[in-house]
Amino acid sequence: MSAPVILKYSVPGDDFTRAGEASSAVKKALKKLGVAPDVIRKVAIAMYEGEINMVIHADGGEITVEITPEYVNMVLADTGPGIADIDLAMKEGYSTAPDNVRSLGFGAGMGLPNMKKYTDEMKVESQVGVGTTVTMRVYVQP
Repeated sequence: MSAPVILKYSVPGDDFTRAGEASSAVKKALKKLGVAPDVIRKVAIAMYEGEINMVIHADGGEITVEITPEYVNMVLADTGPGIADIDLAMKEGYSTAPDNVRSLGFGAGMGLPNMKKYTDEMKVESQVGVGTTVTMRVYVQP
């Protein structure tokens, strides 16, 4: 792979049956490109958590993935309600998920913390009433 591979996905809102389709597709693409299993695992976990957040909180959004020999970059952008307090949202166990989502087994407040845990770099930009963009990077070579 010499030129970067760019993949784009649309995440539908409020559809838990389709949540995870983008992270699964990226996982398959990384396998085909011969990326190390530990890198694939980190990317898949971080992306899945982001997808679930988009479904729960933001009525979906768009994901753009850039794969290079050096890194996998993921940009998850939505036009949801935004995050009022990013520091609070990053705390394990903090969640604004409604009860109906929690009853499905989601909304435990581990999404953003897991996204940070499984990536080498992560930036959250959010504006209340406008939306949120999360940029994550996992390095292919340690």
